[in-house]
Amino acid sequence: MAFKNSLFIAIVYAATLLQLSCGNQKNEHGPKTDVESKEFKEKLVDANKIYVKKESDEIDQYVKHKGWDMITTGSGLRYMMTQKGTGVMPATEQVVRLNFKVKLLDGTLCYSSDSTGVYEFMVDKSSVETGLHEGVKLMHVGEKATMILPSHLAYGLIGDEKRIPPRASVLYELELLSVK
Repeated sequence: MAFKNSLFIAIVYAATLLQLSCGNQKNEHGPKTDVESKEFKEKLVDANKIYVKKESDEIDQYVKHKGWDMITTGSGLRYMMTQKGTGVMPATEQVVRLNFKVKLLDGTLCYSSDSTGVYEFMVDKSSVETGLHEGVKLMHVGEKATMILPSHLAYGLIGDEKRIPPRASVLYELELLSVK
């Protein structure tokens, strides 16, 4: 069943890429009409909604299995604070410094500040995962949190082409060290 779902998703995305690359070309029946384009886009949106729902259900099962009490934001980010902090909360354009671990939901450690050093980025301005921007703004300096980013808030359709596969939900263990 999982293979069939993955195959369906791969076909939908291949069709999307083909559509985007050939969108301005005429086919043997003439140019696509606005109605045909709209129908295609609606089908693509529907297929993506199905995938997002499936991924959300899988994350919920993972959280339940772990016995965690996580909060879910409107975007789909799940988080829980594991150590209280008393410092300030970061805002847009402030630079944050974090200790972190990034894992796949199967437990595979992908990245860690233990090996790469403290992570530093500007909130809402750096090109890091969307979910990471959202998540750090929920923390106080000194706080530790566990967060699960669904793929659309993490590394997306292609992963990072190194250690994180395409469409992977990722688990972050974060400690907010400072805000500048």
